[in-house]
Amino acid sequence: MTQTLPLSGRDLFWPPADELTEAAERIRASLGDWPPSHSPWRICLTAPDDANGGDLIIVADGEQHGEQVARWQVQGAGVIEAAAGRVTLHLGGQRYALEGQLAEDWIAALAAFLDCGFAPHDALVLALAWRDGDESASDDAWPVDLTRFPRVAGLPAAPVQPFARCPERLGLYPVLPTAEWVERVVGYGVKTVQLRRKTAQPGELAQEIARCVAAGRQHEAQVFINDHWQAALDAGAYGVHLGQEDLHTADLASLAAAGIRLGLSTHGYYEILTALHFRPSYIALGAVFATTTKVMPTAPQGLARLARYVRLLDGVLPLVAIGGIDQQVLPQVLATGVGCAAVVRAVTEAADPAAAVTAMQQGFTP
Repeated sequence: MTQTLPLSGRDLFWPPADELTEAAERIRASLGDWPPSHSPWRICLTAPDDANGGDLIIVADGEQHGEQVARWQVQGAGVIEAAAGRVTLHLGGQRYALEGQLAEDWIAALAAFLDCGFAPHDALVLALAWRDGDESASDDAWPVDLTRFPRVAGLPAAPVQPFARCPERLGLYPVLPTAEWVERVVGYGVKTVQLRRKTAQPGELAQEIARCVAAGRQHEAQVFINDHWQAALDAGAYGVHLGQEDLHTADLASLAAAGIRLGLSTHGYYEILTALHFRPSYIALGAVFATTTKVMPTAPQGLARLARYVRLLDGVLPLVAIGGIDQQVLPQVLATGVGCAAVVRAVTEAADPAAAVTAMQQGFTP
């Protein structure tokens, strides 16, 4: 039994649409248990007199509603432009453009995925991966066939060659603040680490990265450099880890041509599809749990979502779970099937870092 009130008891569609509500309830019942959504979105098939922050207004041709679309967004509403093979969401000053197949039930599916707690852009991805009748095709109707998912439109071209591969299961992945920490942890036998140095003068940063690269080569470890892609390229680093915001500024072609591995952060389905476009070496999925190490753009994903991402991407490329992971929750994280878990405070704030690393590494033993 899903943890939700009947959809028919809500202001779900405007104008009210019994058939759509029934289809949404049928689809929602096939998606399993999810915490109730804290954002009661209303899908508007025609424009309401007064749009508000809980409305998603569907229009067939955004160009014909140009001034209205701008006004609705100022009022806090989202606008979905739907045409054959293409759907674009305008929400919160952002534009999310997707190309893919539109099932007859896609609007009902959108309502169902919103009710599962997904943000509109991620719910829209899932709605476009939905096919009519999926709710009765199996006991678990969640979309997990990557070939049915839409494509993100308007992205910069990916490098001609894919990024170099890295091991399929990267194991324990400490994210560390200094070269000294990197040297210590690879000395413990850890084979994958990341330098996340947020503040440093250019000369100091170059020295830090050079030390990390040398430590990786000495201990045959894969050392990734967070953010500082040019310095990492200059130093011949094994890999670079970037956020979604870096994809429009980093010289991805040069990184790929140099054989540097690329890891990309993601926080949901839309960003996963964006990352896949660039053919990275791995994708990081997070934040799984609440974390204090950085300000996150989204709420914690949780284990249920992580498990769905793993089912979608397992065998496609290596996956890294990240965010709030420590020794206590590590077994639950690995139970989703993910082959790598990134940790921060579980190492750097441990009373005995070497013992903490040894204990966590045992969790990855087959």
